[in-house]
Amino acid sequence: LLTAPGPRPRATPAPLPGGVTRSTAGTALRTAFSKAAPFPTLLVGNRLLSLPGSQKEVRQFSFDTRGGELAYEAGDALGVWPANSTELVAEWLALTGLDPSEPVTTGDGGTGRGTGPLPLAEALRTRFDITRITPDLLRFVAERTGSQDLKRLLRPGHKDELAKWSWGLQAADLIAAHPVRASATDWTAVLKRLQPRLYSISSSPLAHPSEVRLTVSVVRYSNDRGRDRTGVCSAYLADHADDGPVQVFVQRSPHFRPPADPAAPLVMVGPGTGVAPFAGFLEDRRARGHTGRNWLFFGEQRAATDFYYRDELEAHLASGHLDRLDTAFSRDQRAKVYVQDRMREHGAALWSWLQDGAHLAVCGDAARMAKDVDRTLRELVARHGRMSEEEAAAYVKQLAAEKRYVRDVY
Repeated sequence: LLTAPGPRPRATPAPLPGGVTRSTAGTALRTAFSKAAPFPTLLVGNRLLSLPGSQKEVRQFSFDTRGGELAYEAGDALGVWPANSTELVAEWLALTGLDPSEPVTTGDGGTGRGTGPLPLAEALRTRFDITRITPDLLRFVAERTGSQDLKRLLRPGHKDELAKWSWGLQAADLIAAHPVRASATDWTAVLKRLQPRLYSISSSPLAHPSEVRLTVSVVRYSNDRGRDRTGVCSAYLADHADDGPVQVFVQRSPHFRPPADPAAPLVMVGPGTGVAPFAGFLEDRRARGHTGRNWLFFGEQRAATDFYYRDELEAHLASGHLDRLDTAFSRDQRAKVYVQDRMREHGAALWSWLQDGAHLAVCGDAARMAKDVDRTLRELVARHGRMSEEEAAAYVKQLAAEKRYVRDVY
């Protein structure tokens, strides 16, 4: 537990970077950008947050908003239109034996990025998903090759077997194992469209008028076929986004915001890259001069390599803007410890904050972490509030109804 005693000074907004004037940053001109009409911008920052020895590669990416032309609020998400790597496209073309210059019609698909013919190589790079093994693609390959093994995986009741077989594999691995000769038109008819990825925004426009920031775990691995593979968008951002304009848009999250009440306490639970929006929440509350107490629960594998935003968080503690920081580094001791364990340990204090009107915000993995945190919340409410299980559930439900318990989970 790290705490910062003493009064919290009223913070002043950070200076504007890059020579942007105050008048430019504060204009009311707000062009409506969207998934179908994205904002072309430049990657202006690519900072490695994880340290040598980490099992993960986590980076902060920063994009130019052109003085706030791309408008957003703390808590929003940023949609990024990715592109496949040229190496993967080359591998795909070699496996299929297709001519990279052959023109193909891609259709707009609601992307706003044009409907005209493109050379096949460019279409595969920017328009089609050539990584996912979809049921349609698997069926296409099975029918063209007559593979009984693939046909068996497609039968009803073989969902678990299919998931186990396809774990870590990409479309190129499927085609390498089951070669198919088909026309470019046949392939583009079965491939799904490349889709944007949404990432929680890690900044406040009040602190960074000319930038929007993300916190992203870059996916890289070697599969059991001995091939190195990457995530489509995370590797695009890490390795190729500085090659030209990146197409982005803001996905509004009106349900997920810092408290509007300047005096309201705020408890944030964000393990791993779930800390992303809370970097922005803390910046936003400081820039607005909010006096409400702030408490963050953060967890990862190891403190020495995976303490993302450590310097910034410790600066918030030193200034008194962050009142409490409880960390759970699961692999720094024999018994694994997670954020919900820290919540349980400090249940009495957490209950006291809730009784004082605190808001609780959770960000991260929906499948496990968010469920565990929700269960722990109900347990500590029942224990420290001296309620039955049913009464505690009703209390938590009321918190959500009052928008004092908000979640950004995925």
